[in-house]
Amino acid sequence: MSDGLLGRLRRLVSTPPQDASSPGEVPHIRLVVGLGNPGSEYAGNRHNVGFWTINRLARRHDIELDTSSQVSAGRGEIDGRTVVLAKPRTFVNRSGEAVWNLIKRFDIDGARELLVVADDLDLPVGKVRLRPKGGHGGYKGLQSIIEAVRSDQFPRLRIGIGRPVLDGEPSWNPEVVSNYVLSDPPPDERELLDQAVERAVQAIETAITDGVEVAMSRCNT
Repeated sequence: MSDGLLGRLRRLVSTPPQDASSPGEVPHIRLVVGLGNPGSEYAGNRHNVGFWTINRLARRHDIELDTSSQVSAGRGEIDGRTVVLAKPRTFVNRSGEAVWNLIKRFDIDGARELLVVADDLDLPVGKVRLRPKGGHGGYKGLQSIIEAVRSDQFPRLRIGIGRPVLDGEPSWNPEVVSNYVLSDPPPDERELLDQAVERAVQAIETAITDGVEVAMSRCNT
């Protein structure tokens, strides 16, 4: 085999697969994944606001979430469009395993048809922001998904939970942050987060029916 042919084969093997859809085609959201930790002991935690969003969206559209060993998921319709709603049961840091299995199970076109809902420490409590793509920003759940799908080109809806305060200053101390995200918010914060979840649900519905750009124009203003 010639060196040129061998080099081309090596490049083909090492290059991640590209989305099958044509470059000009606008993708539709077909898989919405909320991040959180499984189990009743985590249900009310700030880190589980992604789960809260999926639960509310599923109830609103009568989509039943079946529980399996790795993911709680259900397929149904939102305004005439077929969509899968899912909550990984792999804990946040290993969310990518569940997302990759969902992509294969429901024949999703990779990152192009995926939207992820997650909490965000650097947004004020109750703030909602939709971005069309981006890095993980240190969020282990997003990092796991990016590695699993080999792309960061998927929209993510971030719900602000605020950053913990230590001695009057925002804290980046890993132990303080961990205790904060894995604890339940007080009633006043929970009310703000419930309102944010409602806005997040509306943004997701818009993203599914009218596209991410339209949802961003409404959600981020």
